[in-house]
Amino acid sequence: MNHRTIALSVSSLTFYALSLFGLTVAVRAEPPQVNIGSKAFTESVILGEMAAHLARHAGAEVRHRAELGGTQILWQALTSGEIDAYVEYTGTIREEIVADAARAGAAFDSEQSMRDALAQQHVVMSQRIGFNNTYALGMRRSVAERLNIRCISDLQKHPELALGLSDEFYERQDGWHPLQQKYQLPQTQIRVMEHNLAYRGLEKDAVQVTDLYTTDPEIKFYDLVALEDDLAFFPTYYAVVLMRDDLERRAPSVAASILKMEGLIDPQAMSSMSAQVRLDRKLETVVAGEFLNKSLHLSLQLPSSSMSAQVGRFLSKILHTTLEHLFLVVISLGFAIAIAIPLGIAASRNEAIGQTVLGVVGVIQTLPSMALLVFMMPFFALFDMGIGPAPAIMALFLYSLLPIVRGTYSGIRQIPAAMRESAEVLGLDSGARLRLVELPLALPSILSGIKTAAVINVGTATIGALIGAGGYGSPILTGIRLNDLSLILQGAIPAAVLALVVQYGFGLLEKRIVSPGLQPK
Repeated sequence: MNHRTIALSVSSLTFYALSLFGLTVAVRAEPPQVNIGSKAFTESVILGEMAAHLARHAGAEVRHRAELGGTQILWQALTSGEIDAYVEYTGTIREEIVADAARAGAAFDSEQSMRDALAQQHVVMSQRIGFNNTYALGMRRSVAERLNIRCISDLQKHPELALGLSDEFYERQDGWHPLQQKYQLPQTQIRVMEHNLAYRGLEKDAVQVTDLYTTDPEIKFYDLVALEDDLAFFPTYYAVVLMRDDLERRAPSVAASILKMEGLIDPQAMSSMSAQVRLDRKLETVVAGEFLNKSLHLSLQLPSSSMSAQVGRFLSKILHTTLEHLFLVVISLGFAIAIAIPLGIAASRNEAIGQTVLGVVGVIQTLPSMALLVFMMPFFALFDMGIGPAPAIMALFLYSLLPIVRGTYSGIRQIPAAMRESAEVLGLDSGARLRLVELPLALPSILSGIKTAAVINVGTATIGALIGAGGYGSPILTGIRLNDLSLILQGAIPAAVLALVVQYGFGLLEKRIVSPGLQPK
């Protein structure tokens, strides 16, 4: 082996060694991916932003999946690995998350016993964040004083009062039904509504009693009084962080950073932060970041509050939600067209098959959209897609079937018998008759069904925001939570405009591809 060969070999080895070293460094330098979740109320969103700030400060690439709904959605997302951490409450853990074990005889008389039970499901429960945000029943102070109501037991004397309760409180194991039984409350006028709408119901005297969180800033803003829980029904609800134990293994510094929330927030601080968001209209990420900068002496970079920055965020949000909404509508509609048209063709060929297919898709259409989303989530959770666009796309796909199947079925069945016979006389087989005669003649009806499905999808896709699918439902939900009409319109107006664009677009398409003789005059 000559010197040149040796030199080339050494150079090659050096090159491969440096490449391997560079690849190793690149792999090591890649930041861990962390998903933080939060429920659909302001306090939870603020705490989620706080956890996201701390994870990001520790070097993680963070996505905050905000406003994901109630306890069960967040818990399923955590156990399936779709989120890595979120803030929960000890009373909710006891009454909702470990309730099955409690009914089976397990005792959860301490936070450590809950912590041990969660550890068996590979979930870490932190120490208390620092405040107790328990439930209470509340009234306007003027009404409570006029009726001489000071505690929950006093409600027994006033069966005429109307109650406005949040849907989660109404269904919880520690919510309305067991509370009513313990206090023997006679009220029958129960209206289930979104938590934040209940405050407006109190203000307008549409309802007189509602469920409160004791740290809600609206208690002071609306001059409400929290009724004394004189029979000690409500458990304590200390805020804690729930975190997957694998986060501690794959990103220990990130997990340690999130746990800096332990003991950090007292009730007054939490109520103040909620007031800044709900009443002063500050961004949750700004409020959470300012608190961390002050409490932990950090230097987090926060969004600017200048007018140009706000306009930029507004335009960026509109573009982002539009793309998310279009993705949900286009994908679900595409799958529906591919499945529903063949189903409609098959249904038109045989009366028995036709009635069965139309009956099934008709039943699907009658299912409430929220129920259909809930049905989809456990299935997609098996593939780590229980939250996000996948369940929403499947629900929209199912809702799209009926208009397209019915349009295809009706269009083919309404073709005059003489035309069918003419095609047979010409010697066309069934495939050729379908391709050259039946589908062209049925095209207006098929397009009408597709157009109807598309418009329905544009409106129905807004509910996908409840499970983190995004779209125009996101600003609508946030606007309802914050009582902010501008945010509601930020989702509602583009959704209405998109529906009109879809309607007009299909009208143009019909003129281009449908034979002039088949177009409506």
